[in-house]
Amino acid sequence: MTSPHQDRPNGPATAGDGQQQPKYADRAYRSMAGITGGVLLLVLAGWLGGDAIFRGHGRTPWLALAGLLLAVPVIVAFTVRPAVYANDERIRIRNPLRTIVLPWTAVDRIRAAYSTELFSGGRKYQLWAIPVSLRARKRASRQASRAAAAGDNPFGPSRPRRPGLRPGSPSADPTRAWSDQAVDELSELSDARPVPEDGAERPPAEVRWCYELIAPALAGLIVLIVLLAI
Repeated sequence: MTSPHQDRPNGPATAGDGQQQPKYADRAYRSMAGITGGVLLLVLAGWLGGDAIFRGHGRTPWLALAGLLLAVPVIVAFTVRPAVYANDERIRIRNPLRTIVLPWTAVDRIRAAYSTELFSGGRKYQLWAIPVSLRARKRASRQASRAAAAGDNPFGPSRPRRPGLRPGSPSADPTRAWSDQAVDELSELSDARPVPEDGAERPPAEVRWCYELIAPALAGLIVLIVLLAI
């Protein structure tokens, strides 16, 4: 399952002809299953680690503290942190250990095969926040088959969808997997800002490493190795 944030008005923007047009916040794509699993793991780690810290003896409290220092950033990075934010101008990919910002004019294509991938020039970036579920695709295929058997056209015009709504909501299309719908929405935004012709300079990607999670995880790992070695 996934949980997005709906577009919200953020003030008017002036179009080229001088008319005022509404400006919207970024569309957000996140995995509710990943966030839920991450929160449960954090609760479990806090419970076990806290019990070892307050009731353990000898080196046990220090080992538990070092283990928490390593485990908590890793859990947050791979479950709670991943997200994709997109607006009419750019896409921001927040992966476990780094954030990539790309204008749509630098994006060649986005696809969802066994994972969701974005291609820019000769580089490929994974979109961790939009996992591909073969099980969801099979379920959507069954829904499409039932709709076809009932006389509906699953490939015909469907009701309007607001970007990023979670599967099962009134605006989601039950005959398609959510990851495929999300890729379609992102591809539409990318197609509206075509890549410059050959020879034209592409805007570079902005990449920022998540040192606020990397540093404590490395510190916890080092402390844990030292405690186990002595």
